[in-house]
Amino acid sequence: MVTEIKEFDAMKVSKVALQYIGDEAPAVESFECLGSIGGETEMRTIVKRCGGAVRKSKSIPVSHTLTLSGHVPVKTLRSIYGLSNDELKAGVYSYGLDSKGLDFCLTADVVDEFEDVTKLVAFPNCSSLTGLKYTIDNDADEVAYVELEFDARPDDDKQFYYEAFVGEVDAAIASGWHTAFTRELVEEIVAG
Repeated sequence: MVTEIKEFDAMKVSKVALQYIGDEAPAVESFECLGSIGGETEMRTIVKRCGGAVRKSKSIPVSHTLTLSGHVPVKTLRSIYGLSNDELKAGVYSYGLDSKGLDFCLTADVVDEFEDVTKLVAFPNCSSLTGLKYTIDNDADEVAYVELEFDARPDDDKQFYYEAFVGEVDAAIASGWHTAFTRELVEEIVAG
């Protein structure tokens, strides 16, 4: 039985998984030591003017920027930024003019601990917006989170973002969300 979620207070992000896109992509990588995740959509406004006055306007999304902070595994960072050990000895990686990060689908669990509810979120077509960056602070009392910024582009069905509450979807969707998210996983098949 599906339970309709009527109230949700996003309190924490508890898991992030990256499912790489492409033939040479590595397996799914996930991590749970997170600080924050957030996003913002850039909108384009189309305006109809009459005699210099705005009569109608409509805003439509054109892009989405996603930010994430956390302790990200080395392998994941190398994939995101495009570090490679091609033509290098074992254990040596480089970053340069030919470095290309992998595209990926980013999924996450967002948790409401008041109601014990988990929202699954997915950004199906992402890539890094920034190049390799780092800060090392000898005077810090705490290990800093890595700050990442992604471009969340629309998928083939023009969608930037998907969400579902675990209690509102069948088990196949919930179990495949972080390992095999695709439009086909969540799309309604209409017999016809």
